[in-house]
Amino acid sequence: MSPQVAVLSERQQLLLEQLRSADRELSGQDLHGMLRQGPQPMGLATVYRHLRQLQQRGLVRCRHLPSGEALFAPVDRDEHHLTCVDCGSTLVLEHCPMHDIHLHGEHAEGFQLLFHTLEFFGLCQACQERQLQPQQ
Repeated sequence: MSPQVAVLSERQQLLLEQLRSADRELSGQDLHGMLRQGPQPMGLATVYRHLRQLQQRGLVRCRHLPSGEALFAPVDRDEHHLTCVDCGSTLVLEHCPMHDIHLHGEHAEGFQLLFHTLEFFGLCQACQERQLQPQQ
């Protein structure tokens, strides 16, 4: 059975629905807070365990901010980012330059490709200007 066809548990379905209905990426803490108020509360460790399982099935992607925080989104929301390493602000890239690149045969080394992430890190305009100002 392929990972995408496997039956999802009720909790996994609930997490996936929350991610799909959100207008942004969510952290495990965000999801935990949302579900804590609902009819099916979940512990934080359970949230992260199910997010990892959804990621392993190719249904959820994860990206890590410079702060170490992990953000999750469904893979069908194909977003890639430019993130400031100073203030953490993030811009969504309009186009993914990786869509035209395909890994085949010897490049994939037997991997079943589930999703990809693309991150660029740098300094936003405001942080560049702030860093150029003399320190007092």
